[in-house]
Amino acid sequence: MKPGKLADVGTTIFTVMSRRAAEVGALNVGQGFPDYDIDPRLAALVAEAIAAGRNQYAPMQGVPELRAAIAAKIAATSRVAVDPETEVTVTCGGTEALYSAIQAFIGPGDEAIAFDPAYDAYDPAIRLAGGRCVRIGLAPPRFRIDWARVERAVTARTRLLVLNNPHNPACTTASADDLAALAALAERHDLLVLGDEVYEHVVFDARRHHSLLALPALRARSIVVYSFGKTLHATGWRVGYAVAPPAITAALRRVHQYNTFSIATPLQHAIAAYLERHPDAWAGLSAFFGAKRDRLLDRLADTGYDLPPSEGTYFQLLGYGAHADVDDVTFAERLMREARVATIPVSPFYREPVAGLRYVRLCLAKRDETLDLAIGRLREFARCA
Repeated sequence: MKPGKLADVGTTIFTVMSRRAAEVGALNVGQGFPDYDIDPRLAALVAEAIAAGRNQYAPMQGVPELRAAIAAKIAATSRVAVDPETEVTVTCGGTEALYSAIQAFIGPGDEAIAFDPAYDAYDPAIRLAGGRCVRIGLAPPRFRIDWARVERAVTARTRLLVLNNPHNPACTTASADDLAALAALAERHDLLVLGDEVYEHVVFDARRHHSLLALPALRARSIVVYSFGKTLHATGWRVGYAVAPPAITAALRRVHQYNTFSIATPLQHAIAAYLERHPDAWAGLSAFFGAKRDRLLDRLADTGYDLPPSEGTYFQLLGYGAHADVDDVTFAERLMREARVATIPVSPFYREPVAGLRYVRLCLAKRDETLDLAIGRLREFARCA
């Protein structure tokens, strides 16, 4: 019997580290999920939707009320008008939107470009479509895109470029100049752009999120992916959405309808009602997570860790080079055993090894009490190292 597809792919680093955290009793500040409750008003709306009989299949493209709420949200945040009927598709989290988009447009022999450290769902989806993922490494500690290098990587087979902005796990944001360079490159080579913008509302230090939707040259050739799991602190709900021009949306939906078809109906109605009643529900996210980032940076400032301030996402990188000269996977295991703190090493998000990569990723989406406990353990580790 032949091995199945992706036979060379192991268990994701998120699963591995969370399992090890449970085994050794470590505090898990690695995997990206909140340890606090969602807004009780949102929870109540789920119960209302269930009681109202919203329990059967939703329309394949998403319930109309939610798609209308999404269009209103985009108009308010990006100053862009999108048609909820032909340009918005509700998906099973951002990951399904990414997968369906890739399956819709990548075929055997095609190439797609992604930037390392890359979220681990991109490469397998491209390979499953029969394509090749061309991965361009970003160098720490700044993790900036060299657009001249990207230009050299484009071939006659390149069909798609994936841009994660804000970038997980690099914790950086793309500038207006980055998007201008991307727009010029995409037009020169007639590329489709897949924008992973699930952390759109989590940017720090008065930065502005530059969405692909806001630049007309990119809006016309982009699929942009979002996640209510991130926006509403409900990662387990798995409700995301994709926004694209009508022809691109039609192609995405042809895959989506045979992938998940529709998404949990009461959750869609609850989110729609919540956004109608709280149309600026996301407005405080940058300040909320920014305070947690600053708490971490301030209380670890004198420990010798390298802490390049996160520009976006609800993560923060921690450089440990002053305390250990080992690879990040080894360090993360040591931190787990000795300090009982679970983190995520960055190297598994690269295809090619990066010399001197000495960073692990911390998640800020935790209660202050959880962060303080992690900070105390990290301080003690630094003192004893």
